[in-house]
Amino acid sequence: MTHPRVLIIDDDRMMRNSLVDLIEAAGWTAKPLARATEAARWITQFQPDVILSDVRMPDLSGIELLKSLEAAPPVVLISAHGDIPTAVEAMNNGAYSFVEKPFDPKRLLLILTHAADQHRMRQSNDRLKGRLRQMSGLDSRVLGDTPDAHRLRDTIVLMADVDASVLITGETGVGKDLAARALHDLSPRGDMPFVAVNAAQISADQLPHIARSADGGTLFLDEICACPVDLQPVLLRLIDAGEVMTTGQGTPETVSLRILSATNEDTGAAVSDGRLRADLLYRLSGFTLHVPPLRARLDDVPILALRFLQDSAAGYDTAVPDLTEADLAVLMAHDWPGNVRELRNVADRRVLMARQGGGTMQDALTGDATEAPIRPGLREAVAAFERQMIAKAIQAHAGRMDDAAEALGIGRRTLNEKIVKLGLDKDALL
Repeated sequence: MTHPRVLIIDDDRMMRNSLVDLIEAAGWTAKPLARATEAARWITQFQPDVILSDVRMPDLSGIELLKSLEAAPPVVLISAHGDIPTAVEAMNNGAYSFVEKPFDPKRLLLILTHAADQHRMRQSNDRLKGRLRQMSGLDSRVLGDTPDAHRLRDTIVLMADVDASVLITGETGVGKDLAARALHDLSPRGDMPFVAVNAAQISADQLPHIARSADGGTLFLDEICACPVDLQPVLLRLIDAGEVMTTGQGTPETVSLRILSATNEDTGAAVSDGRLRADLLYRLSGFTLHVPPLRARLDDVPILALRFLQDSAAGYDTAVPDLTEADLAVLMAHDWPGNVRELRNVADRRVLMARQGGGTMQDALTGDATEAPIRPGLREAVAAFERQMIAKAIQAHAGRMDDAAEALGIGRRTLNEKIVKLGLDKDALL
């Protein structure tokens, strides 16, 4: 491990030299500065683990320096004019510690050591999170560079390692299913099954079979507020005792799994309405992960749009349409009530329009393809292809619509809409 680095800032040359001697005698690497105005450049160049600065200096005081720094290492302020108001101001502005002159060398070194250890631990954690994201593809699945996007990824990384239930909340289309999958993939259960079901569409008798299929892994229950009332006691037993039992079975069967759930509803209202048991909600929400709506992180729209255009173009084996300034203006002005799912659908339509020879993001957003010349038969060919893929997925999953939707990479509601639009007869396929 490299020696800790301290940036020493003091306009008194004798004090500055004395601090350097003390620090270097303790095995540290020190960089002395006479002016705080030079600090920003040397923070970047020297990469200190801690900053030790005098308070009263010409040009820029220690307090002013503290206020001006962003994402800097811990700052320890030292002053011969120590008083309570100055110390309080320093701590309120984020100082790690405040030391009065004359100081006890051993105490000062102890404070600097603790500050440097904290900084290195934080850096180590950040590097670990980065490696975990890279290994899991989290950055490519939870796209964005806004504070909300970073916070969401950080929370997923932290919650993934805790084998407790997580309730994922957020509006329709924000990507709650993607968050659930990321929580599973990053967890110690990542190599075991991930089973996703719609809680509104399963019965108490079906739950034991589903739980067995998820044994050792993760069970994801979407739309938990719509869970049938008769299913909730069975689900409680599964959570509390890890037991499932089919009708007529004499002895319960034990399973080991982590339960994730999701809803776009107000859980408190669901409890008040008698649709969701309070004790079940308590057990499901060991932790809560909120996925923000797209309108709360509009600055992420351009990068999301580009990624979705690339994915869609690859699927249709065509060139990626350019994103013009006019396209970006349209995207940034939209409120995105359908969130990320709506943006993905808009990108799909834009790619199809480009493949047909025209179109803009405004056309894709409004569904107006009048400016895009339609090649004869192309729309029919696309519909026939979708009809064939959906039919095969329904047959492959024996009519289990959630599984078919997951295999196709679309939401359950989108699948239902396409079945109606394409005139498919589900019963005839089985």
